[in-house]
Amino acid sequence: MTEDISYRRKPLTPEQRQARDATRRVEAEKAMRDHEAAQKAFYANKERLRAERLARERTEAKG
Repeated sequence: MTEDISYRRKPLTPEQRQARDATRRVEAEKAMRDHEAAQKAFYANKERLRAERLARERTEAKG
């Protein structure tokens, strides 16, 4: 039985590897920035909601 090797990828040239690595690096940096921005927004909203809850609880305790 012979093996069909037509599905195998052609090896990348050094220039193609550099371009691929640069693209991956840029995409990873963007993903990290997006993640950090989402985390900051999440924690800011969490703190805002906590402050509102504490204020509401203080008001209810007084009244």
